[in-house]
Amino acid sequence: MAYRQEPPPIQENDPSEIDPIWTSSRTARQIYALGEVEKDITRLLSLAASSVSLLTLPQTDEPEDILPQGEERSEQFVLEVSEYFERLDSIQVAIRSSLAHIRQSRIAPSAITAPPLGFVPPSLGVGLPRTAGASRGLQEERVDRDAWVGILDALTRLKESQPHR
Repeated sequence: MAYRQEPPPIQENDPSEIDPIWTSSRTARQIYALGEVEKDITRLLSLAASSVSLLTLPQTDEPEDILPQGEERSEQFVLEVSEYFERLDSIQVAIRSSLAHIRQSRIAPSAITAPPLGFVPPSLGVGLPRTAGASRGLQEERVDRDAWVGILDALTRLKESQPHR
């Protein structure tokens, strides 16, 4: 696992850089905030992994790991863990805020249902309507189509290059 000496700072998005669609309503702002929570969770997991790396014995470090040694290692661990708990606290606040928004909006619990057992969301975003059980994204469909077009083109050129019998 590669280690970065300088962890990226907690980024607060400038309101002028946020797409206006996310500031158009309270619900849109809550959805945007949950997207930011998702990013924070990713960073939280990264901090946990690097903290665990810092706890290992220096003798077990891989050559490609750039981990500090001695007292610097302990200091870096303290910094990583401090940021970890700051992120964890901000995630907790954001999730509680979202739950409060759902309660205030009086959204019926039946409207928030879990997906059916075995549900697999389409990969790579928007999917095309297909038969039940099939789940392919639009990108996969395009790649598949382009592959078949390429095969047809290659076979056509091969057929044209052969002498007619």
